[in-house]
Amino acid sequence: MRGDGNGWAAGPNGVSVWGRFGAAGLFLVARAEPGGWCVLLQHRAPWTNHGGTWALPGGARDSHESAVEAALRETEEETALAAGAVGVLGEIVTAGPYPGDPERPELPGGWTYTTVIGRTASGLRDATDPNDESLELRWVPFEDVDELPLLPAFRSSFPRLRELALERLRDAGAEN
Repeated sequence: MRGDGNGWAAGPNGVSVWGRFGAAGLFLVARAEPGGWCVLLQHRAPWTNHGGTWALPGGARDSHESAVEAALRETEEETALAAGAVGVLGEIVTAGPYPGDPERPELPGGWTYTTVIGRTASGLRDATDPNDESLELRWVPFEDVDELPLLPAFRSSFPRLRELALERLRDAGAEN
């Protein structure tokens, strides 16, 4: 079953979205210097969807995976950060669900993108090693994220994700 999520699904306004069973990504935070928080971002390779933009590590969910499992698997594949190096703080659907498209009945409907919010277990900016889906991986302070050319869907969800991450960090006793 591994890899059975690879493929297209029906998205909004007649577009196709990647992940037959939806997709998930990881909003992974760590301490920034001199203070505050930063998030791990991926500079997407030119051949990927919206190549050249910055977004979260993530990708298609397989049929047997939860959103958390998919986000952690994809993050490990794309950054070499092991799932055990991440403390999950929550999850939120940031896109979808999108209905099926009667013009393209071969594409599954019901697609969602779930963002998993996590913190490095160490609390520090762990070392990463990008795979071929990335031009670069970078720990970006929250206040600098908007300066990058972001994937449009991530740009629109970032303010909500930042606030939710800060709320979960406070709840976990990890505030500044």
